[in-house]
Amino acid sequence: MNHILVVDDEADIRATLQAILAEEGYAVTTASTAAEAVALVRDVIYDAVLLDIWLPDRDGLEALEEIRKADPAAGPEVVVISGHASIETAVRATKLGAFDFLEKPLTLERTLIVVKNAIETRRLRLENHEFQRQVFARGTVTGESVPVKALRQQIRLMAPTNGRVLIYGESGTGKELIARTIHSESLRKDHVFVELNCAAIPEDFIEAELFGSRRGSAQGDKRGTFERAHGGTLFLDEVGDMSLKTQAKVLRALDEQEFTPVGAAHPVRVDVRVIAATNKNLEEEIAKGNFREDFFYRLNVIPFSVPPLRERKEDIPLLAREMIREFGRQYGRQRVEISDEALSALQQYHWPGNVRELKNIVERMLILNPQVTRLERKHLPVLVYRSTGARGAEFPSLQSAREAYERDYILRKLDECHGNVSRAAEVLGLERSHLYRKMKALGITARDAQA
Repeated sequence: MNHILVVDDEADIRATLQAILAEEGYAVTTASTAAEAVALVRDVIYDAVLLDIWLPDRDGLEALEEIRKADPAAGPEVVVISGHASIETAVRATKLGAFDFLEKPLTLERTLIVVKNAIETRRLRLENHEFQRQVFARGTVTGESVPVKALRQQIRLMAPTNGRVLIYGESGTGKELIARTIHSESLRKDHVFVELNCAAIPEDFIEAELFGSRRGSAQGDKRGTFERAHGGTLFLDEVGDMSLKTQAKVLRALDEQEFTPVGAAHPVRVDVRVIAATNKNLEEEIAKGNFREDFFYRLNVIPFSVPPLRERKEDIPLLAREMIREFGRQYGRQRVEISDEALSALQQYHWPGNVRELKNIVERMLILNPQVTRLERKHLPVLVYRSTGARGAEFPSLQSAREAYERDYILRKLDECHGNVSRAAEVLGLERSHLYRKMKALGITARDAQA
């Protein structure tokens, strides 16, 4: 339900507009002063504001400027209303970001049309913002191995449908890329793709992340991922880590395409295609009582299985060169190449972290060798080098070899913990402060941890 704020010092006008807009299905809040309006906009999500110019405490145009500056990307569209209109005032209001200008006495038809257009404009603005956030992540599934060719064929067959998809695969195999590729080849490709990592959100907050919250709730006023994904695709990553309580609520939302945000009085209807992914065996989780069987069957309409990198090693040269080009553009190193010997070593490695680990290693090689135009086997991280049969890598001393191994081992654990230093410290059996000191001593930056 769209939410509108009416700001006018005349009680009769506030009451009339509230009654008319409520009858059209809008949620309406009213305010009589500029200060009250600005405070409300800071605390509550509104789609549109009807703002009178003449207010008792300050100029309405000053309030307009403050409202527009508060959140230019996601803030409401503001329609200025006045009984003392002039061309100069209308021009000034437009320059300050007003969507439109209404003269008093207001006409019902004109007011409703302007409100409807303002709400649609904000919706398109938010959608465009989502597109801008995700445009860098668009991609295709790279590889010529049999498993990858089969995967691409399966995507082509089912992407144009609205069937729910459940993607299986080890951590780092590229499940998100598969989900994005499905979306980009679907009938929803002109709408947004919104993702949520279910394992990364604390249980106390995941319901608000999924369904949003309204003023008065502990989480404040926000749009959830279901609402943001309206018309497009919602990707639920690591769905196997979702609690049974949350599974029940998502199941209901899938069945009804409707949900009630935390703290809200009215439900929100959406049109969303859900793609889920997991690195767990959900049938085993069902047997253990950790996953709902009915939720599993709702999600598992079209199952996908993404092969680990060790089962498609012939794709590693293609992937590595593609990643070198990508990072080369980012770091201004477009002419960097990689030797056949280095590629052969990469193909011999067992890749427990899959494609994500390969990507991290390629980026690390470029960062640590800023003057190199050709990456050789000796530039590989020590763990990769050691696992492929190399001995006596070119280290000036035993201490430097030990530090290189330790650095690479810590980076591996950070990769496995998705950059979460606290979790990595726990896995390594260290205090978090000790790990931070160790990272600093070994030259591991926050960027390396998140790579």
